[in-house]
Amino acid sequence: MFNLFKKKQQFFDGDLSILNCDMHSHLIPGIDDGSPDVETSIQLIEGLQEAGYKKLITTPHLMADLYPNTRQTIERGFDKLKSALLKKNNNIEIRAAAEYFLDDHFDSLLQNKEPLLTIKDNLVLVEFSFASAPFDYKEKLFNLQMKGYKPILAHPERYAYFHKKPEIYEELRNAGCLFQVNILSLDGYYGRSVAQMAERLFKSGFIEFLGTDLHHQKHLDHLRTPEVYEKINEIAGTLSLMNTQL
Repeated sequence: MFNLFKKKQQFFDGDLSILNCDMHSHLIPGIDDGSPDVETSIQLIEGLQEAGYKKLITTPHLMADLYPNTRQTIERGFDKLKSALLKKNNNIEIRAAAEYFLDDHFDSLLQNKEPLLTIKDNLVLVEFSFASAPFDYKEKLFNLQMKGYKPILAHPERYAYFHKKPEIYEELRNAGCLFQVNILSLDGYYGRSVAQMAERLFKSGFIEFLGTDLHHQKHLDHLRTPEVYEKINEIAGTLSLMNTQL
């Protein structure tokens, strides 16, 4: 009887086709902290399709100490996922890039002229540690651009060590960074201070991309709530987001 009165998650039959493409997710099975297996990956992909996405660019972590992926491990995992989708007669447009952790290993990739997996053309998704930014992050970003790439900084609103130094965001943009904000940050999923910074970046016009950063079902469930849909449409109706150009 108690279950009859339990508050349920309210889903919204909305449409995210205004974004068209999600360019940050972890859908390749078993290679990072995202989907653990093919079946889960397919469920998550179908959920994103139901939410209105027409194209997906999935971005597994490339983090030497924790997720030591390479172009080869990512491509093998993606081929396995693509094959499973085709068996399900799911022809969604999907491809793989990567989310590069800015560390010494990343420096070595650049030094060795290893071709990076890009979101599109020369656009590369990069991330900082959540504990602290690399002391030489400006140099790393500069070196990336000297190799002909354009950095997209993943979820800048989630780096709490920058929250009391908002001028850093201006410096990052002056250093050539585009910003990708997590959709779930907009509605407080990661906490109040993150939501406030996401709103501040929106009001400043400092968002080029919105991404789901989808790892699991809980993310998908929260993505499909009325508040999230409303905020996405507000931002997409105000800023010239680059999602639709991918």
